[in-house]
Amino acid sequence: MKHILLLPGEVLKNRKLVLHLARNDFKTKYAGSYLGIMWAFVQPVVTILVYWFVFSVGFRADAGDLGIPFVLYLVSGIIPWFFFQDALNGGTNAFVEYSYLVKKVVFKISLLPVVKVISAAFVHMFFVLFTLVLFTLYGYKPSVYELQLVYYFFCTFMLVLGLVYLTSAIVVFFRDLREIISILLQVFIWLTPIMWVAETALKDYPFLRRLLLFNPMYYVVNGYREALIWKHWFFQRPVWTLYFWGCVAVLFAAGSFTYHRLKPHFADVL
Repeated sequence: MKHILLLPGEVLKNRKLVLHLARNDFKTKYAGSYLGIMWAFVQPVVTILVYWFVFSVGFRADAGDLGIPFVLYLVSGIIPWFFFQDALNGGTNAFVEYSYLVKKVVFKISLLPVVKVISAAFVHMFFVLFTLVLFTLYGYKPSVYELQLVYYFFCTFMLVLGLVYLTSAIVVFFRDLREIISILLQVFIWLTPIMWVAETALKDYPFLRRLLLFNPMYYVVNGYREALIWKHWFFQRPVWTLYFWGCVAVLFAAGSFTYHRLKPHFADVL
């Protein structure tokens, strides 16, 4: 418990350094390419267009039963997933990528996973604005419910941060974990109703619909849609909300414990 409480304190104490490193990480990721940081936005936009074309035009999927255009249903769910995916991939590799800092005795290496998650958040903020503009163009006027996007962003941030403290510590000793995570992300994007409508596809399978609720990212994806489309408050689902934060607490406990147990051996391996 002591280690869990120390991590937020270290981040707040060194917040200027964290933001500086996050900005540098974001810039250097695409250094040397002609388009530079534009690639951070091009790839997600192309992915959204491909999914929209395949499911809306090719398979003729729609969200008609929900009374909304499919593209809005798709975008509102895939934007938080992009953030989760980028932050998890980047954060998992934090200690390996910044191995030269890990070997410095005076540097607080506990900041590195946070740096990676914040770096991924820069792109996410752009796409949140993109989503708000898209909804406005479709006639969905801004409302007070959209303030919840800040809450659901924080939910995603804390969920992925707890995960990367666990995965970044393990990957130092077990590099194959990166490939395992990549495969799991490909699986879980389909287990999280992003490109398909759970209310329609599983209407005859109530047990499977309830099973989906155990996926913490479904809480976030559904939350973005409730803020943007269905205009519900997060506190209207108290049990689900408590379950989600319980998952975050467990992940933080596991991540903090693993990180502090393995940290003394990082420099030897790296």
